[in-house]
Amino acid sequence: MKLLFELCFWICIGLVFYTYIGYGIVAWFFVKIRKALGLTFKKYNDPYYLPKVTLVVPAYNEMSCIEAKVKNTFGLDYPSEKFEVLFVTEGSNDGTSEYIESLQNQYSNLRMIGGDTRRGKIEAMNMAMKTINTPIVIFTDANTTLNQLVIKNIVRHFQDPVVGAVAGEKRIQTEGSEAAAGAGEGLYWKYESFLKKLDTELYSVVGAAGELFAVRTNLFEHVEKDTLLDDFIISLRIAANGFRVIYEPDAYASERPSFSIQDEMKRKIRIAAGGFQAIARLGFLWNIFKYGLLSFQYVSHRAMRWAVAPFCLPLLVLINAIILFTGAELLDIFSYHLLMIAQIAFYILALLGYYLENKKIRVKILFVPFYFSFMNYCAIKGYFRYKNGLTSGIWEKVKRAE
Repeated sequence: MKLLFELCFWICIGLVFYTYIGYGIVAWFFVKIRKALGLTFKKYNDPYYLPKVTLVVPAYNEMSCIEAKVKNTFGLDYPSEKFEVLFVTEGSNDGTSEYIESLQNQYSNLRMIGGDTRRGKIEAMNMAMKTINTPIVIFTDANTTLNQLVIKNIVRHFQDPVVGAVAGEKRIQTEGSEAAAGAGEGLYWKYESFLKKLDTELYSVVGAAGELFAVRTNLFEHVEKDTLLDDFIISLRIAANGFRVIYEPDAYASERPSFSIQDEMKRKIRIAAGGFQAIARLGFLWNIFKYGLLSFQYVSHRAMRWAVAPFCLPLLVLINAIILFTGAELLDIFSYHLLMIAQIAFYILALLGYYLENKKIRVKILFVPFYFSFMNYCAIKGYFRYKNGLTSGIWEKVKRAE
């Protein structure tokens, strides 16, 4: 029995390590092998390839940022005759619809879909797709700022007929005095960017950031209205149909972090619940014999981060305590004492980070333990939210830092 507990302990450590660090090492190694064998994917960059595109912006009650979004959108470097903008303002009652409507005489390539009933972002996207006749559609959020060359940097990948979707980069705009939640989120997305670059070189990105992603219009499939992670579901279904999803870091959407740790927690819990919902709906992707590298990437980069690692972390503390109580066979007790002390110290630092965050005190050294613990706590909460059926395609708006 002692040996069994120790084996479980080290299996949990191995799973956590692989989820957050090991997969990146393995993916990097596989990419190096592909390059050595000359199996790299062809890159396309024809500056004269300028297909017609539609930029879709779901905008429910976005008066606080809609003027800046319009200015940013129509300042993008792309021919206006090949570029249509569609705002979906269904259910808005703060003047967003009226503001967009007032601009339609000013911009000939501006369209709007309104309505009095709020059905949620997913239904807004489904509704918008029925009206689009351009070969490529780009989705972006109303509260983000896009870089000027974003469309050109995205569409060049669609020269490759095997590419079905392109995922842009999400960037968090943090300042020197930013709260730990925002700074931690920024570090997380930098690491995610590194992994997505590896994913693209290995085969395909597994999931896109909803702040900015593009798809071939004819590959879009109707999304269930209660879907929480529309970007993830849409892009993975396209990948499952044999198309690659490309990551383009030079096409990016910038946004401010959540206003407070409480707002960020709500968002993370909802995303985690969406992750478990996606695992249930994309169960076929576990078939590595059919989907090969895509299955490997999906399980390693996504499914394990939601469904495995967060539950291994509390188990590590519990099993470590049992080993100390019952004795050990693989290592001496002193080693397990050190491991327990290390875990306790890590979570104390995380709690200290949480306490200082609420006091608006920023300590860089606490970002990693705080945000790592915070993400995994939200993942566990998200699981119970999903199991309790607390899912809806209508998002509760999260307050952003000014």
